[in-house]
Amino acid sequence: MNLQSLRRAFFADPATATGTVIVICFLGMALFGPLIAPYSPTAQNADLIRQPPSFAHPLGTDRLGRDLLSRIVYGARDILSLAGGGTVLAVVLGTLIGVSVTYLGGWLEELVFRLFDGLLALPALLLALLLLGAVGPSRTGVLLVIVLVYTPIVARVVRSVVLSLKSRGFIEAARMRGERLGYILWRELLPLVAPTLAVEAALRFSYAIFLVASLGFLGVGVQPPSPDWGLMVLEARNEFALAPWSLYVPATAIALLVVGINLMAEGVRRAIRGEMAGY
Repeated sequence: MNLQSLRRAFFADPATATGTVIVICFLGMALFGPLIAPYSPTAQNADLIRQPPSFAHPLGTDRLGRDLLSRIVYGARDILSLAGGGTVLAVVLGTLIGVSVTYLGGWLEELVFRLFDGLLALPALLLALLLLGAVGPSRTGVLLVIVLVYTPIVARVVRSVVLSLKSRGFIEAARMRGERLGYILWRELLPLVAPTLAVEAALRFSYAIFLVASLGFLGVGVQPPSPDWGLMVLEARNEFALAPWSLYVPATAIALLVVGINLMAEGVRRAIRGEMAGY
């Protein structure tokens, strides 16, 4: 897909355009957080504990007097960097494994994908908890979890596409010309895998955001005083009767970001289907 096709995909209808604008807003928070946030995300003020939304604090304050708007803005950087970085690594690794191992086939393919089947038999959250129990709760641990949880899924999606392509005539023609293995994998197969991979990457990104937030809520992800949105929900759950806004704000941020990414992914999916229908 070229740039013009992507632009049409992201702004083709009101729902997709809304999702695109939501994601752009959160990306802006992540990139320009220090310029947007009115206060430090970790600054505590005993005089401002559980203050409702006001002009000075548009989203209110939490149980420690920290400004919620500042914590949401800085938290966008944390969750997007972790979920985004983990998704990119999982997509790259899953693509490398899926394309190369599936094309080569034989016992290597059987071994690798039976191993992946064993990993996929466990729910993603349970597997993440087991891995974090081994490496300990940290940003690096969360990033590693995302990569290990989603690499098998991406690899299986890529495998399904490569299986339908590797016996096609153009692959046979490349072999007959004496092309190297790398040329066949990355010049013949990868461009045809890329459209499906783009949609899968967007979906994995949204799931990774949920996973990061879930781990933060369970207390095994990013640790305090980081403005992690899942951790903010955890800290606010016992304060709901006194300060309901401290729970609603991070929960709404998580929901908005995930919905925005899913709406964008739907636009990309429709654009790809349109191109494939006209191809």
